[in-house]
Amino acid sequence: MARILLIEDSPTEAAAMAQLLERNGHQVTTSANAEDGIASCKRDKPDLVLMDIILPGMNGFQATRALTRDAETRHIPILIISTKGQETDRVWGMRQGAKDYIVKPPRESELMARIDALIGH
Repeated sequence: MARILLIEDSPTEAAAMAQLLERNGHQVTTSANAEDGIASCKRDKPDLVLMDIILPGMNGFQATRALTRDAETRHIPILIISTKGQETDRVWGMRQGAKDYIVKPPRESELMARIDALIGH
């Protein structure tokens, strides 16, 4: 079981994703925007962050960069989950420090495999 922070502004998507993750044995906390997500990440030190890109205020690319450049949080892997499916988006996300990038909606089996790979299970 991993402690996962989900940064997602859509309540519907956040609820569906949290349900999927909990069904697979993970503990989930959610943040509806990047600023709250960054504060939560620094406070709670989750095992993994699932990051949306399109967020109110600071976007997911900016939040990923902030977390991966901060000594307190740089060790926490970030998996971007976004509707932005262009290769340029994926490359840019990885350049900001994300460890993986998956397009919404992810297949449950693929998402779980990628999470397991990132948290070393």
